Amino acid sequence: MDRRTFLGLGAGAGAALALAGCGQGGAATTGGDPESASLRFCWWGNDTRNQLTNEAIAAYQAAHSGVSIAPEPGEWSGYWDKLATQFAASDAPDIIQMDEKYLAEYGQRGGLLDLEGAGVDVSGFAPGTADTGRLESGLFGINAGVNAPVLVANPTLFAEAGVALPDDTTWTWEEFMALSEQLTQGIGRSGVYGAGNLFSQDGLFKAYARQRGGQQWTADGQMGWEPAMLEDFWQMLLDMQAAGSIQSPAELAEEDAKPLDQTAIATGNVAMTYLWSNQIKALDNASGVDMALLRPPSVDGSSEGWLWYKASMYWSASSRTSNPAAVAAFIDWLANSTECAQILTAERGLPPNLAAREAIAPDLPASDAKVAEFLSSIEPEVEDAGGITPVGGSTFQQILLRKSQDVLFERASIADAVASLRTEVEAALQQ
Repeated sequence: MDRRTFLGLGAGAGAALALAGCGQGGAATTGGDPESASLRFCWWGNDTRNQLTNEAIAAYQAAHSGVSIAPEPGEWSGYWDKLATQFAASDAPDIIQMDEKYLAEYGQRGGLLDLEGAGVDVSGFAPGTADTGRLESGLFGINAGVNAPVLVANPTLFAEAGVALPDDTTWTWEEFMALSEQLTQGIGRSGVYGAGNLFSQDGLFKAYARQRGGQQWTADGQMGWEPAMLEDFWQMLLDMQAAGSIQSPAELAEEDAKPLDQTAIATGNVAMTYLWSNQIKALDNASGVDMALLRPPSVDGSSEGWLWYKASMYWSASSRTSNPAAVAAFIDWLANSTECAQILTAERGLPPNLAAREAIAPDLPASDAKVAEFLSSIEPEVEDAGGITPVGGSTFQQILLRKSQDVLFERASIADAVASLRTEVEAALQQ
């Protein structure tokens, strides 16, 4: 997922979605003509993703002359509010790029089509990768790419500071903090830091909680972590602030609202930050730097037992589409076609379809090949991803961001901010 200010469904957008009625979610119909359709396709992304996706649309339309697909690209920061408004107005796009945080929000409220029932084939997927989009009542999201959490390091800044890259299979959070301070001092330029935006990102907190035996979400949709876990996570932020080894509160707050190509890691102002592996291609393009990919640091110096594979995003469809057959045919092509895989490469993550993955492997661009190597290297350490984000849980990142800023700007103590976060999230889960 792109790192942006998280605007979630929230109470207002969630209510709008509920009021819309959302239609017959999970309808396993294949009505319509797959070769005669006018469809709309929305996604969020960067310039790289937009270009590749438009190329894929053009290739599909060339082979299916009766199908017209209107692209509706956007940026993460406004994507979900716009989508909720479209659903409320019964004007949702036919094909929807979906995120794990919102799959249950839309799927369980009846907004999404059961794609397996509509005819999308997932038999060629790597084991376990298809079920990441499955809810009790159907397969509402087709995995668009295999993804993993990653610490990104800028080798140019490491070299400038005279500091070696760490051994990411054994480094600890304490070593990360010391390394960040060493980098900041070694670079010695105002406005350039060892580390950037990490501690307001729920993906990295999920990693930290898993390292301590917790989960962001349990299988029954509850928070699976203790308050002390987030308190200790944010204490590291304050300790790094005191050491001057991470961006200032004002810089971090600005960072949360920037598109990827304008962030400090892309402009060469931080040496390390947290991202998802599917963002590396766009980051390398924007920065002009061959970034190094590292496992996040761990509590005890072990890289086993807490890493996980995530669906970078999903292909979903509105349950109210007028042509389910055409939608299913296009999504099936996105998910399984080697031709499509060779266009999209691994920008959304490695294809879960094994034949598609094999087809693109020999010709992967350097950034994609680097990500593929990283994902393969962590495979022996990967565990089950834990519970899917429940209905109401999509607010977690937004709340985490606000509360981390309260801590940074000394508007609340760490303990009070954590308690307030849990209260707000629990209230959202009950709506």
